[in-house]
Amino acid sequence: MNAAPADQIRLLDVQDLDVRLQQLAHKRKSLPEHAEIDSLTKDLTQLRDLLVAAQTEESDCAREQTKAEQDVDQVRQRAARDQQRLDSGAVTSPKDLSNLQHEITSLAKRQGDLEEVVLEVMERREAAQERVNELTERVASAQAKIDDATGRRDAAFEEIDGEVASVTKEREVVAASVPEDLMKLYDKLRAQQGGIGAAKLYARTCQGCRQELAITELNEIRSAARDKVVRCENCGRILVRTAESGI
Repeated sequence: MNAAPADQIRLLDVQDLDVRLQQLAHKRKSLPEHAEIDSLTKDLTQLRDLLVAAQTEESDCAREQTKAEQDVDQVRQRAARDQQRLDSGAVTSPKDLSNLQHEITSLAKRQGDLEEVVLEVMERREAAQERVNELTERVASAQAKIDDATGRRDAAFEEIDGEVASVTKEREVVAASVPEDLMKLYDKLRAQQGGIGAAKLYARTCQGCRQELAITELNEIRSAARDKVVRCENCGRILVRTAESGI
């Protein structure tokens, strides 16, 4: 394949632009905000799970408290009815009076026990509510950090994408000035060689694979016509000769 030396030089300009696009893609992919958001999201998920558990515990305590308070109320009402019967004088039998007094005493003890249960449940519920409040604040804080990191990431995306658009447009202009067959070869090699399809021959070294060329290859390149497209024998990339090639 033959191509004017100036076209081959422009191919290096295309390569530089392609390298810049690769760098921008890597930069976009490896922004520190990605890891930050991932870490914060994991923390947020754990916090939300803990919050749900705390809310469930608080809800269970609320139901338990309601049930305990209803039990106390039932015992209190029964004791009040018994006391009313006792005070009314309607019960005259000594045995019935004794049984009634004994039941009132038992109900008083039962009420006291149930009220202790209510207090214990209230304490657990209060602790659960405090846990819910704490976790709610922590969830909000974690979400705020995620929002902040997401905002910084999106701002970086916008800046990078803007530069990508500019470089892509410049590449289109430069590539359009390179012969089509040369561009096709370059694009093919670039896909095969990790994004580098053309490299400068500098001080007898291929800047693509960083290998110094053998003397026989250098002699072949030295004797080749200036418009001949030469390739590196080590990596197969297009070698572009310049005044710094050392040949």
